[in-house]
Amino acid sequence: MSTVFGVPTQALFGQLLIGLINGSFYAILSLGLAVIFGLLNIINFSHGAQYMMGAFAAYFLLQWAGLGYWWALLIAPLVVGLFGIVLERTMLKRLYQLDHLYGLLLTFGLALIIQGLFRNEYGSSGLPYSLPTQLTGGQNLGFMVLPNYRAWVVVLSLIVCLGTWYVIERTKLGSYLRAATENPALVQAFGINVPRMITLTYGFGVALAALAGVLAAPIYQVNPLMGADLIIVVFAVVVIGGMGSIMGSIVTGFGLGVVEGLTKVFYPEASNTVIFVIMALVLLVKPAGLFGRER
Repeated sequence: MSTVFGVPTQALFGQLLIGLINGSFYAILSLGLAVIFGLLNIINFSHGAQYMMGAFAAYFLLQWAGLGYWWALLIAPLVVGLFGIVLERTMLKRLYQLDHLYGLLLTFGLALIIQGLFRNEYGSSGLPYSLPTQLTGGQNLGFMVLPNYRAWVVVLSLIVCLGTWYVIERTKLGSYLRAATENPALVQAFGINVPRMITLTYGFGVALAALAGVLAAPIYQVNPLMGADLIIVVFAVVVIGGMGSIMGSIVTGFGLGVVEGLTKVFYPEASNTVIFVIMALVLLVKPAGLFGRER
């Protein structure tokens, strides 16, 4: 059996694949957080709960309506995104002129309420969600077996992340969104409905979290606490990439997933802390993050 630095090749590439999978979820979730913070100035601590809601929405669609994975990919993000729009219209819009801390506390409280309700109803054990039949099995690459579903998650995550970056950074709509955060009165003078734009932006960020939840359901099962631990890591990813930086979230999410996977191979004891160590080092050198701008 071939080895790399004394590690079997199959184990090394297996952990790299796991790192890419985790990185895909880090990237989509941190992208949603970056969109919401960069355009609304709200630190959305309920993002992990909304990720969990996406997974449960897929589970409910299957159990109650008989709609499988492919329909869930379309419907679950829309449903959870609409829930986010209701939250923004009824609660968050009152906080835009206040300190960031108020938004963080509100969304943190909402996360605890949502997780508590689901945990009270469904317990802490995971609920199974089966793979779509079209993506079962895998491809033998010689040095490892690549499961079809995991390859699909990585590819779709890249498409979603890069598509979002393109819309925000390279289109007229994106320029309106970015201008609305800097000078909403001026943008409103051009006939743009800024409050509606902000509401839809928050709904889109929440929908990204729900999409990640649907993608995660067949891998990690559906669990009321599935977003509770993940959100801490995702916030670290956002801080390292730069708060509000779209490309920073994408590159850092995938990159840190791979770093975490390699750490599990060469120094497993540090795998749970390596991201936070990197965050501390980055903040010492560049407090705004790798791709962030000083405010």
